[in-house]
Amino acid sequence: MNSFKVILFASAASISATAVSAMDEVVFGTNWLAQAEHGGFYQSVADGTYAECGLDVSIVSGGPQVNNRALMIAGKIDYHMGGDMLQAFNAVKEGIPVVSVAAIFQKHPQVILAHPGKANSFEDLKNLTLLIGDNGFASYYQWMIAEYGFTREQRQPYTFNPAPFLADENLGMQGYLSSEPFLVQKEGGFTPEVFLIADAGYSTYATMIETMADTIADHPDQVACFVDGSLKGWYNYLYGDPSAANGLIKEANPEMTDDKIAYAIDRMKAEGIVDSGDALELGIGAMTAEKVGDFFNKMVAADVIEGDIAWQQSFTTDFANKGVGMDLK
Repeated sequence: MNSFKVILFASAASISATAVSAMDEVVFGTNWLAQAEHGGFYQSVADGTYAECGLDVSIVSGGPQVNNRALMIAGKIDYHMGGDMLQAFNAVKEGIPVVSVAAIFQKHPQVILAHPGKANSFEDLKNLTLLIGDNGFASYYQWMIAEYGFTREQRQPYTFNPAPFLADENLGMQGYLSSEPFLVQKEGGFTPEVFLIADAGYSTYATMIETMADTIADHPDQVACFVDGSLKGWYNYLYGDPSAANGLIKEANPEMTDDKIAYAIDRMKAEGIVDSGDALELGIGAMTAEKVGDFFNKMVAADVIEGDIAWQQSFTTDFANKGVGMDLK
C-alpha cells in the first residue's frame, strides 16, 4: 500500500483554523488503487488545501488484497472512501456503526456498454446478452429486472475480461464510466455506446466519505475539517490545476497513465458525476434524506435488501450541504 502525508484545510468560512488541535494525525483509506476518481483527495495533498485547520492525513490506497473499510471498523484508520449507499444500509443491518458524512459522486459511475448501433436507449439493452459480474448481479441488476424487465437468463457472468464483448456485437458489458469505455476504445478500436445506470434511475450516491459513529461523537470538529477540505479539494481538482495531484496518483499507482487520467476527468465533468443533482443547490458532497430514502425504497422493491433496515442511521447531513464549491464557480 502507498501512503502520502496530507495537509488538509477546510474553508475558513465554515471552520476556524483552531477548530482542531494542531496537526491531528488521521488516516484516510480509499477503496481501490489510486486513480482520477480519487483525485479530489489527492488534490488536498498536493495544494495544502486543508493545512489551515491542522490535519495531517495519510492517504492509504485500497486494492485487490486490501480492505480499508475493515481496517476502519477495526480502528486502524479513521476515514474511508465507501462505494455506495447499499454498503451503508448493510452496515446498519449488521449493527456496524459506520456513518456516511458526504457523497462525492452524485451519480453512480456504473455503466453498461454496447456495440455501436446495437442499442439506442437503456431499454434497448434488453435485446442483448449482458456480461454482469456477481456483485452487480446481486445489486443493480436486480433493480434492472424489477424496474425495466431485464431477465436473469440474458445475463452471463462478467470475468473482467473484455475480449468476449469485443468479439461479439450481440453482447453488452458492465463497466465503470472511466475504465471499460476507455479500454474498448484502446483495444477494440471503436467507441462503444455507453449507458449510465444513474441516468436510468439507479439513484444511489457513490464515493462516500465514511467514518465511525464514535469518531463523529468524539471528534466532530475534525470530521468537519476533513469533510469540508475534501469537498473543496474535489472542486479544485475538477476545475483548477490537477497536475500535482495527478503526479501523486501516478506515484501511488505507477500503472495509471496521463491519457487515462485525462479521460476520467473529462467523463466525470461531462456526466456531472460530482456536480449534478443535489450538489447544484447544496454544494459538492451533498446528501439528502429524500434521495437516500428513494434509493432505499428501490432496493427493497427489487428484493436486494429488507424493508425493516433503519436506513436513516446510515448517514448524516451535519457535515455536508454547506455549499462548498458553489461560491467558487
